[in-house]
Amino acid sequence: MSTIHQIKILQAQGYGVSAIAEELRLDRKTVRKYLQQTDFSPAAPVKRERAAKLDPYKATIDTWLEEDSHQWYKQRHTAQRIFDRLGEAFPDRAVSYRTVARYVHERRRTAPTTGTLELEWHPGEAQVDFGQADIIEQGDAVRIHALVLTFPFSNAGYLQLFRGENAECVVHGLVDLFQHLGGAPRRIVFDNASGVGGRVGDRVRMTELFARCQAHYGFETTFCNPYAGHEKGSVENKVGYFRRNLLVPVPVVPDLLAFNRALLTRSERHWERLHYKKGHPITTLFAVDREALRALPPQAFAPYRYTQVRTDQQGRFCLEGQHWYSSAPEYAQQALIVRVGAHSVEPLAADGRLLTRHDRVYGSDRSDSTDYRTTIHRVAQRPGAWRNSPLRSGLPEAVRVALDSAVRADLHAALEGLAHCTDRWGFEHAVRALEEAVAAGRIQTADIVAMARRLALAPVNSTSHIVDLHRYDALLEGRTTP
Repeated sequence: MSTIHQIKILQAQGYGVSAIAEELRLDRKTVRKYLQQTDFSPAAPVKRERAAKLDPYKATIDTWLEEDSHQWYKQRHTAQRIFDRLGEAFPDRAVSYRTVARYVHERRRTAPTTGTLELEWHPGEAQVDFGQADIIEQGDAVRIHALVLTFPFSNAGYLQLFRGENAECVVHGLVDLFQHLGGAPRRIVFDNASGVGGRVGDRVRMTELFARCQAHYGFETTFCNPYAGHEKGSVENKVGYFRRNLLVPVPVVPDLLAFNRALLTRSERHWERLHYKKGHPITTLFAVDREALRALPPQAFAPYRYTQVRTDQQGRFCLEGQHWYSSAPEYAQQALIVRVGAHSVEPLAADGRLLTRHDRVYGSDRSDSTDYRTTIHRVAQRPGAWRNSPLRSGLPEAVRVALDSAVRADLHAALEGLAHCTDRWGFEHAVRALEEAVAAGRIQTADIVAMARRLALAPVNSTSHIVDLHRYDALLEGRTTP
C-alpha cells in the first residue's frame, strides 16, 4: 500500500502519468491503474480453484457418498473402499489414497447436519431403555439385559436385571419400580425397538400386556423417533453409568430376584452426588419428581400373560418354538393355559389350580425343563418306570440306592408313601421323611407317613425332646436290652 499511497500523493501534487512512472520507477500501466481506482476497501479473499488430479473422479465419489446417506450407518463407504472402487471403475486412475481420503474427509465434514435440540424435561417424566451387562451365575459368565428407568429432571435412576427384553420383563420391572417408588411416572419415553411395542409409520402399536399395564397405572407412553437417540439421552447415559458403578467387578448372582431387590437401594445411593448441570444433589431434585408421580391403584398389576398350549404324550408343552416344559403326565395331549412371566412359566389346571412352576428359559438353543414332582403319582402307579423316571434323579443318593435294590412291592409302597406325604406336607418334607425311613430300614407306606407326621409336628430346630425308640422296638420284637 505504500507505493499506491505515493502514487496518490504525486497525483495530488499535479504530476502526470509519465512523471509519476519515472519518479517511482513503475510501468505507466500500473500507475494509470491505481490513478483510476477510487475504492481501496478490503475485499473478502476468494480461493482460486486449481485443476487437480482428482477432478475427473469427484462426481463419482459424490454419488457414492450421497447413496450412503440412505444406508445403515454401520454399512457405508470408508475412504479405503472408495479408493478401491475407483481402481475397479478406473483402472488407469492417477490419484493416491491420501488424496482420496482427504477429499472424502472434507466432503463429510462440510455435509449439512440436522443437529440435535436440547430437550426440556418436566418433573414426573421418565425414560426407559435396555442395555447389556455380564454377571456370574453358577460359576459361568452370563450376558444379561439391564433395564434402566431414569427421571431426566433430577437424573435419578434405577437398575434391574432380566434375562430378556420382552414385554413381560419390561412390565415386571416397571411394576416393581412403581411399588418401590409409591407412584408411577406421568409419562414414559421408550426406545422404538423396545419389547413393549413401537411406532410403525404414524401408528403406534403396543403389546396387549403393556397396554393393560399402561391402563392400570394411567401413565402416558411416547416412543422415540427412529434414529433419534438424543430423545432419550438421559437413560442411555445412565445405562453406562450403572454398568460401570454397580456391576464392576462382575457380580456373582446366586438369586436374580434377590439381587434386583438389592439393586433398588444400591441405585439410590448414587443420588447424593450433584446434578451435572443444576448444581443440586440428585436426591433433592428427585423430591420434586416424586411429588409429580401419579398415585398407585389399590392393587399392583399382575405382570403375566396367558397363552394356550397343547401338550404331547408326556404332558410337555413348547414355548417360543424351542423351550419345552413339563406339566403332569395325566395332562398329556390336552389343551392347557400357561401363565408366562419374566422369570416363570406356570401351567394351570382347568380350575385354575397351579400344576407346577418352571424358571423361564431364554435363548435360541433347545431346552427341556421337567418338574419331577409332578410325576410322583404316575411313577407310584407304575413302579416299573422308576429307574428311568425324572423323579429318580431328584432324590438323594441314599434313597435312590435303597429303592433301586428294593423288591417291587416295597418300591411301590415307598413311592405311595412319598406321593401321599407330598400331597399333605409338600415335596421337600416328604423326601426328608422318606430319607429317614430308608435310614431306619422301614420303607412301607405307613412307616413313611408316620415319619412325616412326626417331623411335621416336631418343634422346629428342637433336639431336646428326642426319644430313643430302639428300646420300644426291641420290646415289641420280644428282645431285652441292657
